Amino acid sequence: MLERKKVKSWLKSVSAFANTDGGSLFYGVNDEGEIVGLKNVQADADFISEMIKARLDPVPEVQLIPIEHEGRTLLEVKVKAGVLTPYYYYQDGTRTAYVRVGNESVECNAQQLLSLVLKGTHMTWDSLPTQVDASKHSFIILANTFREQTHQEWNDKYLESFGLVTSDGKLTNAGLLFVDNCTVFQSCIFCTRWTGLYKDDAISSVEHRANLVLLLKYGMDFIKNYTMSGWVKMPNYRLNLPDYSDRAIFEGLVNHLIHRDYTVMGGEVHIDIYDDRVELVSPGAMLDGTQIQDRDIYNVPSIRRNPVIADMFTQLDYMEKRGSGLRKMRELTEKLPNFLPGKEPLYKTEASSFFTTFYNLNWGENGRISVEEVADRVNSTLKKYPVNGGVSERKFGVNEKSSEKRFGVKGEDASKRVSRTGQKIIDLVISDPSITAEAMSVKIGVSKRAVEKNIKVLRERGILVHEGSDKAGYWRIIVKP
Repeated sequence: MLERKKVKSWLKSVSAFANTDGGSLFYGVNDEGEIVGLKNVQADADFISEMIKARLDPVPEVQLIPIEHEGRTLLEVKVKAGVLTPYYYYQDGTRTAYVRVGNESVECNAQQLLSLVLKGTHMTWDSLPTQVDASKHSFIILANTFREQTHQEWNDKYLESFGLVTSDGKLTNAGLLFVDNCTVFQSCIFCTRWTGLYKDDAISSVEHRANLVLLLKYGMDFIKNYTMSGWVKMPNYRLNLPDYSDRAIFEGLVNHLIHRDYTVMGGEVHIDIYDDRVELVSPGAMLDGTQIQDRDIYNVPSIRRNPVIADMFTQLDYMEKRGSGLRKMRELTEKLPNFLPGKEPLYKTEASSFFTTFYNLNWGENGRISVEEVADRVNSTLKKYPVNGGVSERKFGVNEKSSEKRFGVKGEDASKRVSRTGQKIIDLVISDPSITAEAMSVKIGVSKRAVEKNIKVLRERGILVHEGSDKAGYWRIIVKP
């Protein structure tokens, strides 16, 4: 029924729907979900319309739709997503704006209200101009990274076209995040390697305050220093068995730096490494108010909180324009030879935070899995040829001297072994299944023709395959007994 004496109980939902992604209220359904209908639909519709006009400012676009069902009449109050945000609920001289968080309508905090104001003016925080003169700052780190990543020359004119500098020479908020001597307080990451599986004692903890290019580098360096990569000797090559997909974690960190809410003063990105997982946490939930854990990540539309920052990372070839980061992280992880179902990256949102969790592929219920067991999982031949192996602090691998016994390759023709370039290609594909032949040639330091020649050999020998299109596909190592 319609609560006429407690209009705030439902008007705050109208405000929240208009401020977020739209939605509907249904009258004539009881708490058990049974359709009971309304006695006087027209009177209720008139009262709802009157209260919305009297208590909400600005007035959102609302449709009142009567629905007939088995002789009973329901009323749908359909609220469209507003373009003049924030939409306030007004009572006794106070104005309050609400947003949807999951299945609740909650009062906006200061950061959410600022985001709504920017949305209503068709602006984003990162595009806002500052009063800082661009001429007093340098972009050397950004320019050098651009050259390294794109193999193109940098032009200072890009600063304005990329939205980092205004036409009158002032830095935008995004520009402040990319200058060499970045002083934005919230441009920060906290990196911690914890002992065990919980936040107890820390092996190492470090805080970095820098521009976004350096934060990405510092974060990846920390993760690589405190995660491991195993390997096993195959008949003709070495197969890496890393704890995590390097590229998937890179995509995750890029995602958190781009889409975090920079209006949260004192907020920062956290990198927490445990024995069995790596967790990334940043301020800012889903823009549409939904919970990512309730969504199909293959059908989540790309809504960018910071489009200028996102575009700059795209220009640096750190991400794709199509906004497929969540899906790509999962696919990159699934391409690893030691992947197991259930070890996919996990995404979660809370009221004001976004979490990404990557699971250690070489960790089981009883702790770290020995490299022999991991290798056994990807190559059943090891069941026939048990070996002894060793584990080191950073790298763990099977004793190469035992490979003849395990694989029965004694006296094998050396010409059948994978070349040095071929081995490097295998290593690169394990690290980043989406890598292109051009990128391989740059990283290895050989011509693209040499890379393509070695790829052809690997494919002919059934070691390497490519799935999908040339631009959006993935390489995969074929492991067979």
